[in-house]
Parts: sequence; structure tokens; C-alpha cells
Amino acid sequence: MKGLKTIDWYIIKKFLGTYIFAILLIIAISVMFDFNEKLDKFIRNNAPTEAILFDYYLNFIPYFINLFSPLFVFIAVIFFTSKLADNSEIIAILSSGVSFRRLMLPYLISAALIALMTFLLNSYVIPPANVTRIEFQNTYVRDRRVTYSSHIQLEVEPGIIAYFDRFDVNTNTGNRFSLERFEGKELKSRLTAQQIVWDSAYHWTVKDYMIRDFTGMKEEITIGQSIDTTLTIIPSDFMISAYDSEQMTTPALKTYIDRQKKRGIGNIQLFEIEYYRRYAMAFAAFILTVIGASLSSRKIKGGMGLNIGIGLLLSFSYILFMQVTSSFAISGLVSPFIAIWIPNVVYALIAAYLYGKAPN
Repeated sequence: MKGLKTIDWYIIKKFLGTYIFAILLIIAISVMFDFNEKLDKFIRNNAPTEAILFDYYLNFIPYFINLFSPLFVFIAVIFFTSKLADNSEIIAILSSGVSFRRLMLPYLISAALIALMTFLLNSYVIPPANVTRIEFQNTYVRDRRVTYSSHIQLEVEPGIIAYFDRFDVNTNTGNRFSLERFEGKELKSRLTAQQIVWDSAYHWTVKDYMIRDFTGMKEEITIGQSIDTTLTIIPSDFMISAYDSEQMTTPALKTYIDRQKKRGIGNIQLFEIEYYRRYAMAFAAFILTVIGASLSSRKIKGGMGLNIGIGLLLSFSYILFMQVTSSFAISGLVSPFIAIWIPNVVYALIAAYLYGKAPN
């Protein structure tokens, strides 16, 4: 990059090198603890060694890296910047005429690279990896697949409302089904059936049905045992699992959210939270980098240990804060967008304050 000096490259290499080292260290510890925790289940369910290594842990590692990326960023910045400060290198850089604002340039370049990596992992790499990882967990650890759903109501097409009292995904069968067609606010027809079975694509078979057609004050009733029909819905449109959002790329997630909103399905907060979280996590790299650099660039009594302690406290509090505000969106107190961005706004203010107090 043009304009970057030797000291800039030095800081970028130190930042990214410490970041990678922190990832390798914590990942090694996490994999060891996770393996010890799940070993009994692996043995009990006869999980193949190849599947454990390649289907689970190979996909577990990028998921875990992304989950705790804010922690890794903070640890990296705090650790190597505190070391620079303890060796009086920060003082020497500032004494040579370099402003603290200019000193932040290599930090922000490093943060941009990490933010880009985080977003790409979140959007395109981790979702397909999660498909394999979650399938392994459902098979050999704990099956958390959603097999049925109750009281489902959605808009199939404009003016056409479908309702399932219960749908079982194992048999692709819905019970006590109804389909209502409106023109404006006027009900034009209503189909009720004891059972409806999904075949493939948009093909459904309705069993033990009754159709009531309304024309003015007149009503025509049709009763039958079985009839094939086309409905532009499939079970995945309403069989929502907490893990589904993690298995979609960002473009697919946005398409799914828009389609579900159009159909009037309200239980999509988890999908919206996941969508906005991917952008917020990338932006968090800049905020936490500024906080870490501002906090640890001053040589203080207590040295590196105190800085690392404060850094760990702030990074863990950020992750916890994001989990807490996410629950606000699930409960409906605030929109998912606001819930996800509250931590970034709060910590951006903290970053601005610490940056103002940083050495000149």
C-alpha cells in the first residue's frame, strides 16, 4: 500500500500475527474441552472418526472463530500495544512527531482486513459449513431438528390465507387444514380438510375436504375424499428451526426474510437478528480496535496485566451485551436492527471517550 511507512507495516504485522496466535491458542483449548465434553456421546452413538474430524471439527473451527472474533481482536490489540507501551515504543513514536491519530492508521487497516474476513466467513463460508456441522450434531450428539409445528397461518398469495392446526415433517402431513380466498375484505371461498399431504415442489394432496364458494348471499358446497392442488408454499416456509438462519448465506437469508414478511409470517426474529448481526460483527472490529489501542497505548502502573484484564472484561461484556439485546428483539421489545446495533452504539461512545483521553 502506498504511503505506509515501516512502522505501519510493523504494527500491521504485530496486530495480525497476535490475532492469529490468539485464535490458534484459544481454538486448541476449545477443541480439547469440546472433545472431552462430547466424547461419551461420540462413543455411544458410534460416530465415525472421519466424520468427527472432517464433518464436525473442521466446520466447528471457523464457526468458533467467528463467534468470538471480538474477543480475539481485543486480545490482539491489548497484548501487543501494551507491550509496545511497556517498552516505551509508543512514547518514541509520538515523540518523533507522529500524532496518535496517524498512529491509528495501521490499526484501522488491520481492523478492516479482519472485518472483511469476518463478513465473508459469516456470509459465505460458515453457513454451508454449518449445514454439515449441525447435521452431525443432530445425528451423533443431540437431535434438535424441528419435526412438527402447530397453529400455522400464512399468506400463500395475495388474498389467499392458509392455516394448519399441526404439521408433521416426518410424514409431510398437515391436520385440520383450511384455505381462505378473499377479494378485498370479502370472503369468496373457504376450503377445509382433515388432512393435507405435501408431495414435492408445490404439489399437495387434500383429503376429506369441503369447499364452500360464496356468491353474494348464495353458498355452494363441494365435498370430496381427495383432490390434488398446487399451493406456492413448501414445509420449509413455516417449519422454522433456531439453527436454520445459521445455515443460510447472507443473500439467501435476506431473500428468505423478505418472502416470509410478504407472507405474513411473524416468527422470523431469529433470522433478522442473524442477518443484522453479520454486519454489526464486522463493524465491531473497528470499535474494539480503537478501544483496545486507546486503552493500552499509555504506560500505566500495573503494566500489561492490568490492560489485558480490562480488555478481557470489556470484550466479554460486549459479547454478553449483544446476547442480552438480542433477547429484546425476540421478545418484541425492539426491532432486531436496533437490538443488534445497541452494543455497537454504546461501545462506539466508549471508544470515542477513550480515544479522546489517549496520549497525544
